[in-house]
Amino acid sequence: MRRTSIVDLLAADAPRPGVTACGWVRTRRDSKGFVFLELNDGSCLTNMQCIVDEGTPAWAALEGVNTGASLCVRGDLVESPGKGQKWELRVHGMDVLGLADAETFPLQKKRHSDEFLRTIAHLRPRTNKYGAAFRIRSEAALAVHDFFRGRGFSYVQTPILTGSDCEGAGEMFRVTTLPAVPDTGAAPSPSGSVFDRDFFGREAKLTVSGQLEAEALALGLGRVYTFGPTFRAEHSNTPRHAAEFWMIEPEAAFADLEDNMELGESLIRHVVRHILERCEADVSLFDKFVAPGLRGDLMGLAGRDFVRVPYREAVKILKDSGKTFEYPVSFGVDLQTEHERFLTEEHFKAPVTVYDYPKSIKAFYMRLNDDGETVAAMDLLVPRIGELIGGSQREERLNVLESRIRELGQRPEDYWWYLDLRRYGTAPHAGFGMGFERLIMLLTGIANIRDVLPFPRTTGSLEF
Repeated sequence: MRRTSIVDLLAADAPRPGVTACGWVRTRRDSKGFVFLELNDGSCLTNMQCIVDEGTPAWAALEGVNTGASLCVRGDLVESPGKGQKWELRVHGMDVLGLADAETFPLQKKRHSDEFLRTIAHLRPRTNKYGAAFRIRSEAALAVHDFFRGRGFSYVQTPILTGSDCEGAGEMFRVTTLPAVPDTGAAPSPSGSVFDRDFFGREAKLTVSGQLEAEALALGLGRVYTFGPTFRAEHSNTPRHAAEFWMIEPEAAFADLEDNMELGESLIRHVVRHILERCEADVSLFDKFVAPGLRGDLMGLAGRDFVRVPYREAVKILKDSGKTFEYPVSFGVDLQTEHERFLTEEHFKAPVTVYDYPKSIKAFYMRLNDDGETVAAMDLLVPRIGELIGGSQREERLNVLESRIRELGQRPEDYWWYLDLRRYGTAPHAGFGMGFERLIMLLTGIANIRDVLPFPRTTGSLEF
């Protein structure tokens, strides 16, 4: 059926006769001789007020229509005499597509807690808050692609199934076709592996990052980025972690740490500006009801330079602050969220990029600095969230990379193809990973990652 979205109808510059709009009923109000219906199709925050007069063909179709029902209405878009709205739809025809039982439909016209809405994640996109969050998520994804396209990056797709552990943390989901998942401590088969009978003939896992493959693509295409799902088998119930999440991972050949920091800072500014321009009403909802001051914070992010500070100096600032932290800080300790938020919200009152971390707390692929103690790593920290981006200049020297792999208890032979990139035409290169959900938390002020994922996957939870 041909229809006009409500967002387009509300933006009309003149009355329109004979339009069709479809959506879900948010509210119904009965008056003598007519009925008000508030209709929303998900295209925007604002509802379309529809008026059904008694005696019209649509009147008989109103039987059983309540909050939650889906309709297609036909009528004329006319100027509204009511305050706070420019247009209303005078309905002369209606098709009821689906009724919603008033006694059992869980979304009524009242505020529901986030905890309750997580139990009905299949219905929460119909609420104002989650409709706005997922529209912002959509626009943010488009902004990411627009940013990298404008800088000459090729969009690539890296594997979800992997035989390597990019992070070296071991917190990965195993994937198998065997009727029982083998215990890796069990006796091997004659050929030497308990996974010989599995699909790939070796142990397979879900990836925690597409970085290693993105490096291979960058060292042929020059500039690439991947944007897709990643997985981590962490038994964590924090508001910032999920088992399935999306990562944006650019990789650029002939780039160093300075280039990497500039790229990450510019990406955030670009996305924030896009959302402020394209999602004004949705941002206003979060600014009013979820995170007061959000709009001002985002405007500040979009319009200012980021602070850059070496890790060693950041540690000194934290130690000299006089503030008591739950996790004491010293050189060689990874920064916690409380440290990151202090730096951004209290000390600098600005987004901060911390760089040159101790090698002892970073992955094998990060380039060793000349001091032999630190690596060319960077974390970009923002208010409310803490770490939003983590990246580095990659180690392009074959002998140093092999040494770092062994130093961290891993086997160079497991990364033979990754080492080949250093054997044949090695080049400086750099990249980072940005958690997409943390970006949406920044843009909306939503404090829990479960509420920016349409269907969150966390430990003990695999509904929907």
